[in-house]
Amino acid sequence: MTVTVERGGRVVRRHHRHHGPATRPRRPHSSYALFLLPGVLAFLAVIVVPFLMNTGVSFTDWQGVGSPKWSGLANYRELTHDSEFWASFRHSLFMVVAMAAVPTVLGLVLAAALFDFVGKHFGTKIAAVLRACFYLPQVLPIAVAGIVWSWILAPDNGSLNALLKAVGLGSFQRDWLGDPGFALYSVMGVMVWVQIGFPLVVFMAGLQRVDPQLYEAAELDGAGWWRRFWHITLPQIRPEIYVVLLWCTIAALKVFGAVYVLTKGGPGGATDVPSYFSFTTFFEKTQVGYGAAISTVLTVIILVLALIGLKLQTRAEDAEEGLRA
Repeated sequence: MTVTVERGGRVVRRHHRHHGPATRPRRPHSSYALFLLPGVLAFLAVIVVPFLMNTGVSFTDWQGVGSPKWSGLANYRELTHDSEFWASFRHSLFMVVAMAAVPTVLGLVLAAALFDFVGKHFGTKIAAVLRACFYLPQVLPIAVAGIVWSWILAPDNGSLNALLKAVGLGSFQRDWLGDPGFALYSVMGVMVWVQIGFPLVVFMAGLQRVDPQLYEAAELDGAGWWRRFWHITLPQIRPEIYVVLLWCTIAALKVFGAVYVLTKGGPGGATDVPSYFSFTTFFEKTQVGYGAAISTVLTVIILVLALIGLKLQTRAEDAEEGLRA
C-alpha cells in the first residue's frame, strides 16, 4: 500500500507492506463454568444424588433399620400388580384435569377479559388488583389454605353447608371431604382455586407482547371479542400455553400438601395420589424399598412428560418460525 505525504512542497511516497487484516485485541477470557458451578453443585447435591440413592434403595427389601437386602426387581414387579398404586395414579389424572386443564382454560379466558375488557374500560389498576386477587392462593402456604378449606367444607358447621341451608338448598348438603363419592371432586375444586392464579399471570404477561394493532385491525373488520380471542390471542401466546400446561401437569403429578392437609388420602383411599401413597408406604408401613420404587416410577414419568412437552414446544416454535420466514 502506498501513502503519499506532502512535506514542504515535496511529495514523499512511502510504501507499506500489507500484513493481512488487522488483529483485534483479544477479549479477556471469562469462564462461565465458575458462575455455573454453584448451581451445578446444588443440583447434584439436592436432586441427582438423592434420586440415585432412592433408585438404589428401590432394588432392596428394607424397613428403614438394619441392612437393606437386595431384592432386584421384586418391588417393581409388585408395583405392576398393586391395585392401590394404579388407583392413586388414576386419581392423579383427575388432579391433572383440576390443576392443568381447567386452570389453563379459565386462565386464558380471565386473562383475555382482564387485558382486553377490564383494562380498557376500568383502567389498568383495577385489572392489576383483580389479577393479584386471583394470584393470592399461589402465595398462601398450602397448609393454611387446606385448613381454611377444611373448615369451609366441614359437614356440620362448615360454611358451604350453612350457605346451602340458608338459600334453601339443604338437600345438597354433603360431607364433602368424608364422602368417598365427593371427596376427590372436592379436592379438585380446591386445587382449581389454588392453581388458577399462575396461568392467569403468565398469560397476562404474554398478552403484553401482542401487537395492539392486531386487535385494532380486527375491531375495524367487525370482529367481536370471542373472534379476537380465538384468532389473535390464542395463536400469539401459544408458547405461554405450552409452558403453563407443562408446569401445571408436573405440579399435578407430584401434588402432596393439599391431599395431606385435606383428606390424608381418605376416605378409604378415595383421594390417594402416588406421592402420598409413597409417603405412607415409607413412614407408616415402613416398606422403604417399595416406597422408593413408587417415587422412582413417579419421577421417571414426570421426566418423560417434561421431555415430551419440551420437544413438542420446540417443534411448534420451529414450525411457527418457518411460516414467518
